[in-house]
Amino acid sequence: MLDLSTDYLGLELRSPIVASSSPLTGDLDSLRRLEDAGAAGVVLPSLFEEQIVFESAELDRLLETGAESFGEALSYFPEREDYNTGPDRYLDLIADAKQALEIPVIGSLNGTSPGGWLEHAKLIEQAGADALELNLYLIAADPQMTAESIESGHSELLRAVRSAVQIPLAVKLSPYFTALAHVARQLVDAGADGLVLFNRFYQPDLDLETLDVAPRLTLSSSEELRLPLRWIGILHGQIRASLAATSGVHTASDALKVLLAGANVAMMASALLERGTRQIRRIEREMLEWMEAREYASVRQLQGSVSRRAVADPASFERANYMRTLRSYSSSFRA
Repeated sequence: MLDLSTDYLGLELRSPIVASSSPLTGDLDSLRRLEDAGAAGVVLPSLFEEQIVFESAELDRLLETGAESFGEALSYFPEREDYNTGPDRYLDLIADAKQALEIPVIGSLNGTSPGGWLEHAKLIEQAGADALELNLYLIAADPQMTAESIESGHSELLRAVRSAVQIPLAVKLSPYFTALAHVARQLVDAGADGLVLFNRFYQPDLDLETLDVAPRLTLSSSEELRLPLRWIGILHGQIRASLAATSGVHTASDALKVLLAGANVAMMASALLERGTRQIRRIEREMLEWMEAREYASVRQLQGSVSRRAVADPASFERANYMRTLRSYSSSFRA
C-alpha cells in the first residue's frame, strides 16, 4: 500500500492535500464535507483585525448615540463586552470544528497591529486550533516605508506572536520581496514553523460607470503554480520549516510537482470552489497511480527529489530558466 502521509508544522497528515482558506472552510457542514471528501487538513478563513475593530467601534457609536439627551436611559444598556462582537463566531467555529472533525484545524489571522495579532492569536489557540496561519497581506503604498522596515516589522511581529502562543505557526507570504530567500530565513529564525507560498494579491479594477474602485475576484489557474513551484524548489533544504504551496494547485499533476519541488503539502481552494470537494479524491487517486507507475513507495520518498539542491543543474531554478524559456518559444507568426 502506497503511503500518502506527510508532516506539516509538526502535524501528521494522512495525505498532502489540504483545503486552504476559502468560503468552503467557513462553515461547519462544509468542513465536514471536506473531511469526508479526503482533505487531510483545513485552514479556516482569515479573521481580519479590521473587521473586529470596526464591529467594536460601531457598537460603541450606537451605545453612545444620544448619551447627552437620555443619560438616565443608558443604565439599561449592557456593557459592550456582553455583546457578541469581535471574534466570537470565529472562535466558536474553531471549537465546533475540533469537536466534529478528526483532521487538523488551522486558524488564520490577518492582522494589522501587534496588539491585535497577539490578542487574537491567543484566543485562537485557546479555542483549540491545531496551528495558526499568519496572513501577511501588506500593500506598501507609503513612499516613506522602506523594504527594511517592512521586513523587520514582519519578523518582530512574528517573534511577539511566537512568544505568546505554543501552537505551530505558519506564515503566508507575499512573493513581492526583493530578497525572498533572505526574508524566508528571517521569518523562520523569528519562529515560523512553516511558510505558505504565496498570498494571492487580488488586484482592484475600475468601474467606468460609477468611477469607483471595484473588487474583482478571479479564481486561480494551474498557470499560477509556477511562482510557488520555483520558490519551494529553491527554499527546500535551505530553511528548517515546512513548505506549503498555494495558488495554482488544481490537478494531481500540480500537487505532484510541488511535492517533488519540496512542499510538505499542496493547498487547494479555487479548484474546490469550481469543481467541488470530489476533486480531492480524484487528485488522490491519480497521485497514487502516478507513484505506483514510477515505483515510489511514499510521498516522503518523492518530496524534494526535484528541488534546487537535488537537481543536476540548480541554475534551472534561477536565471538560466529565464534564458531557456525565451529560447524554447517558437512563434508561428510570420511577417
